Amino acid sequence: MKRADYINLLFFIILHSKTNTMKKLFSIFLLINLFNCNKKIDSDTNIFYDKAFEFLEKKNKDSAYVYFDKAKDIFVEKNNNAKAGKCLVNMAIISTDKGDYYGGQSISIEASKFFDENDKQQFADICSNYNNLGIASNNLKDYKNAIRFYYEAIKFTDDTPYKLIALNNIGNAYKEQKKYNPAIKIYEEILKEAKNPKTYSTVITNLATTKWQSNPFYNPEKELLKALQIRESQNDLWGQNSSHSHLADFFMNKNSEKALFHSKKMLELSKLNKSADDQAEALKKLINLDADKRLYYFKVYQSLSDSLQTARNNSKNQFALIRFDSEKLKTENAQNQNQILKQYFLVALLALALIIIIVWYRRRQKRLKQENELKIKNNQLKLSKKVHDVVANGIYQVITKIENQENIDKNEMLDELEFVYEKSRDISYEKIDLKEDEEDFGKKISKLIATFKNETVNTYVAGNDETIWKDLKSSGQEEVYQIIRELLVNMKKHSQADRVVLKFERINNFITIHYTDNGVGISGELIYKNGLTSTVSRIENVRGEIIFDTEIEKGLKITISFPI
Repeated sequence: MKRADYINLLFFIILHSKTNTMKKLFSIFLLINLFNCNKKIDSDTNIFYDKAFEFLEKKNKDSAYVYFDKAKDIFVEKNNNAKAGKCLVNMAIISTDKGDYYGGQSISIEASKFFDENDKQQFADICSNYNNLGIASNNLKDYKNAIRFYYEAIKFTDDTPYKLIALNNIGNAYKEQKKYNPAIKIYEEILKEAKNPKTYSTVITNLATTKWQSNPFYNPEKELLKALQIRESQNDLWGQNSSHSHLADFFMNKNSEKALFHSKKMLELSKLNKSADDQAEALKKLINLDADKRLYYFKVYQSLSDSLQTARNNSKNQFALIRFDSEKLKTENAQNQNQILKQYFLVALLALALIIIIVWYRRRQKRLKQENELKIKNNQLKLSKKVHDVVANGIYQVITKIENQENIDKNEMLDELEFVYEKSRDISYEKIDLKEDEEDFGKKISKLIATFKNETVNTYVAGNDETIWKDLKSSGQEEVYQIIRELLVNMKKHSQADRVVLKFERINNFITIHYTDNGVGISGELIYKNGLTSTVSRIENVRGEIIFDTEIEKGLKITISFPI
C-alpha cells in the first residue's frame, strides 16, 4: 500500500468510531462523463493532489476537500481515471465525516464510475469507496445496503485487520436492525482472529451490548469493563468514550450512581476528543441522571446542539458551493465549444427536416390512397349489411307471418313487400324513413316479436313499456330493432325452440335485454357466424356489450346491455 492508501484506511477507522447523526439531503452533483484511457501519471504532475494530502494529514479537511476537487478536474483532463476516482473517494469520505451522508453517498457513486474493478492496483481505493458507501448508508439507516457495501469492500482487500473492521461494521448493521443472532455470530467469529487490542476491545463491547439488547436479563458489565481496561492500557480515548457510553446505558435503569459516573466520564473524554456529537450524547444522559444540575446541562446541551447543527449546515453548504463553482467553470468552458457544435447541429437539423418533409409527403400520398381504397371497401360492407338487414330479414319476417298466420291479409302482405322494396331502393340514396319514428318504438318491438309466434313457438315479452325506450335516439332504435330481429331470425332458422322470452330492463341510463329460448343452443364456434356477426357489430355501434351463456343444460341465453 502507498502512503495515501494507508491514510485512507486510517481515516475510515476514525470515521467509524464517531457517533453519527441524521442529516438533511445534500444536492447531488453526479453523472460526469467517464473516460476509458488507462494512461498512468505520477502524482507529482498535479500539485493540487499533493497539497490536498498535506491538508488531510493536518486534519484540515475543508481545505483538503477544495484541493481534491481541483486535482480531480486536472486528472479528468489528462484521462487519469484512477487518480480522479481517488480524489472523489477522499471528497466523499470528508463529506461523510462532516455528517453530510447524502453528499458522501453521491460522490462515492460518482467515484465508482472512474474505477476499473479488474485492476488490482485500484483495489485499495475501490475498497475505501465501498466502505464509505457502507458508512453513509448505515448512518442513513439504510442497513440493507450498508451490509451490501461492506461485503463489497471486503472483496477488494486482503488485509485481515481491515476485513475484521468491515465485518464488525456488518455486525453493527445487523444489530441496528435488531437482527441479533447474525450479529452475535459475526462478532464471535471476529474474536477468533482479532489480535489488535483496539479491534478486540471494540468487538467485545459490541458483542456484550448485543447480547444484552437481545436478552434484558443478560449482564454485560464484566465484558464492558474488560474492554474499558484494554482501552485504558492502550490510551485509546475514543474507545474509552464508547465504553463509558455503553456502561452508562446499562446502568441507566439499574444503578443511577454508576450511570452518572460513566456519563460524566464520557463527557470528560468527549471534550478531550473534541467530539461535539459525543458531548451532546453525554449531556443528554446527564440531563436524565443529575437532578441538581439538570437545568445547567440542558442549557449547555441546547447551545451545543444549535452550534453543532449550524456548523454542519455550513460545512455542507460550503462543499456544495465548492462543487457548484467547479461545475460552473466547466460549464462555461463547455458552452464556448457547444456554440460551435450548435451551428453544425442547425445545418444538420435543416437537412434532416428537408428529408423528413419529403418522406412525410410521400407517405401521406400513400396513406390517402389507402384511405380511399378502405373507404370504398367500408362502403361496400355497409351496403352489404343494409341489404342483409332490410331485404333478407324483411323478407324472412314476411315469410314467417305467412307460415304462422292462417288467415292472411293479401293487401297487408303486399304492403309489407312493397315496404321492403322501397327500403332496398333507398339504400343507394342513404334515405332515412322518418315515418318509422312516428310509431311508438315499444309497439314496434312487440309487433316484431309477435310475428314469430305460431302454433309451435310461443313468444313472451316482459318490461317493454314506453319508459324503457325514453331518450333513445332513432339511430339507436334502428340498431336495437335489427338486433332483436336477427336474434329471432336465428332462433327460427336454427334453435328448434318452442318457447322464447325477451325481458327488457332499464336502470338509470342503461338498458338491458335478456333473450332466452329452450332450443338446441349454440356452440362457441358458431356464435359469431352468419347473422350474429352483424348483431355483435350493431351492439358495438351502440357502445354496448353482449354475453352468450352456452353453459346452460338446454337452450340459449343472451344478455345485451348498452347505455342511452
